[in-house]
Amino acid sequence: MPAKRKSRRAFGRIRKLPSGRFQARYPGPDGVLRAADQTFATTTDADRWLARKRIEMEEGRWLDPAEGRTTVRDWSARWLTAVSPQLKHKTQASYRSLINSLIIPALGDRELSSLRPITIVEWVGAMKTRGLSASRIRQAYRVLSQIMRAAVDNEMIGQTPCRGVKLPRMPQTEPHILTPLEASRIVRSATKPHDLLISLLAYAGLRVGEAFALRRADIDVSGGLVLVDENLAEANGTLVFDTPKSHQKRVLRIGPSLAARIGRHLEMLPGGEDALLFVTPGGKPLRYNQWRKAYFDPAVAAAGLTDVTPHDLRASHGTWVADRYGVMTAAHRLGHSNASVTTRHYARPVAGRDDQVAAAADEWLYKG
Repeated sequence: MPAKRKSRRAFGRIRKLPSGRFQARYPGPDGVLRAADQTFATTTDADRWLARKRIEMEEGRWLDPAEGRTTVRDWSARWLTAVSPQLKHKTQASYRSLINSLIIPALGDRELSSLRPITIVEWVGAMKTRGLSASRIRQAYRVLSQIMRAAVDNEMIGQTPCRGVKLPRMPQTEPHILTPLEASRIVRSATKPHDLLISLLAYAGLRVGEAFALRRADIDVSGGLVLVDENLAEANGTLVFDTPKSHQKRVLRIGPSLAARIGRHLEMLPGGEDALLFVTPGGKPLRYNQWRKAYFDPAVAAAGLTDVTPHDLRASHGTWVADRYGVMTAAHRLGHSNASVTTRHYARPVAGRDDQVAAAADEWLYKG
């Protein structure tokens, strides 16, 4: 009786190794023959693995194993190069710093496909043990999450390992909300022309970097308008002019008296339309820490106040405007595209308003 012919395998190949175990190989969509990342005790086990691999390919879920073997170091560098043109210079510098100081030392030599949620939990825990702040840990995690999400989007790994990770809580810090009178005392206590700069923080709601970047061409004295279209930021010791945060350019109206004071300052200001309104005694752009130490903090102390930051003036402005004119108006003046940002970070309840509401509600009751 003739020998029975072996049926040809429909997908992939299986061969017995000298060890007695079986190796499965299959052709990828590109025709290249690839071996399974494991060996099998029986041909049945190898057949099942090949069947699952075939289904992955038919359903479009197949991932090239070689892509998953890319290291975190190499993929992070490629990702940062790709996204950098869309990022602000300060954000670029921050991402690069986080990658180089916290991500690469711990995970740089790991293959993308080897990362699991427990790997990320251990990484976060190690940073906490080292005493890193909650803010720094959360920033590093957000960057790694973006890197891993990009790896998923580019079909290098099936899912991100950055999931289900419990991050340290941020300490709840409330801004110091000043009254308009307290802010006015700081303005009157400041040396010229920095009193104008502080006025723009308190009474126009500018960010410090936006005020630092104001130029002659941005001011319409007769119309009482300020164009906010630049921000001056410091990244790794280098000053960089960029668009405002969230790229939200805006035109703000300021009061007639402040506009007139700025107008008088412009009359004394040398240079053309690109001249900065506020500079160092040497004519250089301002740096935040130096400006605060030399001009802002002394003005706060002279006004008899403590624990006030330049950012508190912006938060105070948002609170005043939201209280009287609504959150949407405050959001516009602060340059927020979403009013929820205004209520979450800036606008705060004004003292005494709850008592006024209660009194009004009592009146509504008896008028009803």
